[in-house]
Amino acid sequence: MRRVSVFGATGSIGVNTLDLIGRRPEAFQVVALSGGRNVKLLAEQARQFNAEIAVTAHEDCLEELRAALAGTATEVAAGKGALVEAALRPADWVMSAIVGAAGLAPGFAALSQGTTLALANKESLVTAGPLLLAEAQKHGARILPVDSEHSAVFQALVGEDYAAVERVIITASGGAFRDWPLEKLKEATVAQASTHPNWAMGQRITIDSASMFNKAMELIETKEFFGFPPEMIEAVVHPESMIHALVGFKDGALMAHLGAPDMRHAIGYALNWPEREDLPVKRLDLVEIGKLTFRKADEARFPALRLAREVMATGGTAGAAFNAAKEAALDAFIAEEIGFLDMGALVTAVLTEMSARHGLGKPLENLDMVYQTDATARAIARQVIPSLRT
Repeated sequence: MRRVSVFGATGSIGVNTLDLIGRRPEAFQVVALSGGRNVKLLAEQARQFNAEIAVTAHEDCLEELRAALAGTATEVAAGKGALVEAALRPADWVMSAIVGAAGLAPGFAALSQGTTLALANKESLVTAGPLLLAEAQKHGARILPVDSEHSAVFQALVGEDYAAVERVIITASGGAFRDWPLEKLKEATVAQASTHPNWAMGQRITIDSASMFNKAMELIETKEFFGFPPEMIEAVVHPESMIHALVGFKDGALMAHLGAPDMRHAIGYALNWPEREDLPVKRLDLVEIGKLTFRKADEARFPALRLAREVMATGGTAGAAFNAAKEAALDAFIAEEIGFLDMGALVTAVLTEMSARHGLGKPLENLDMVYQTDATARAIARQVIPSLRT
């Protein structure tokens, strides 16, 4: 049996991961599960999989979790320190699906044990890519991508020479507002932005998809994980979400990965790698689909993509500043403090101010630099938000 842990178990990635694990109980032993405030679900998962430990990120939820797991052999804990301690428990495979910068420390802890880290936490590569890859190399650990786009690129490159790659194309659904006229976007509400036409995801990532900040993060991740220069990486809008990424080679060939819009494709590939196991996902009927369409990812319409290119060109602490500003902008939009289009304006203002006052190209030396940059960017965002209110 393989020992596995799932951090972010109560989110969409975590739930889908446990769905696959639960279909082959003879193959996996669950070590640690973590979640946020959905204590009821976390406790149900811990009971179902007989987890060794269940951790809530929020210390004020500890007693609720303890009561929910009374009478079981599962240990309970809460807080940032407890997440790291749980990640240090020996495991063969760890899913990193905690949303936001909070997923950094547990991911690094897991790598220090030489485990295989299935990475669904975008922020790890965006904010600390060089540090994360160095940590994996130091401990002989392996990182496998779980984002559908990066899993697709990873699979398209199996057996290929990276030197023969000419370009990498990641696709975007276009999100909730892909067919809206540009002038109407300023009126977009939180509820409207929280509904995705193709994927069933959490609210935050669904809104990030509508604004294309999700795709901006993925552009940066592609550069960090695969090491391709920014000019080789592009994004296109693909409304059907059937092709997740394409890799172009110097002989003109394009290798595409197709699959139904179901995160269990990428999760299952990482979970079973290097083998392929049967997965409960829809098989594509190309005749039924009929056609696949593509549109230009307009950087004027989606400023997040332009900002991603600036971040990739700058390097250093720029990724941490970008992510923090993006999270602050998303928080402000959800709280209805700013409008939909103001998110891009807020991130632009934060990066401009950070560059002028602190510089953003400084090479990353340690995680403290990431956390300091994160805190500074969020503080600047709070100062800027009042000027954007309408």
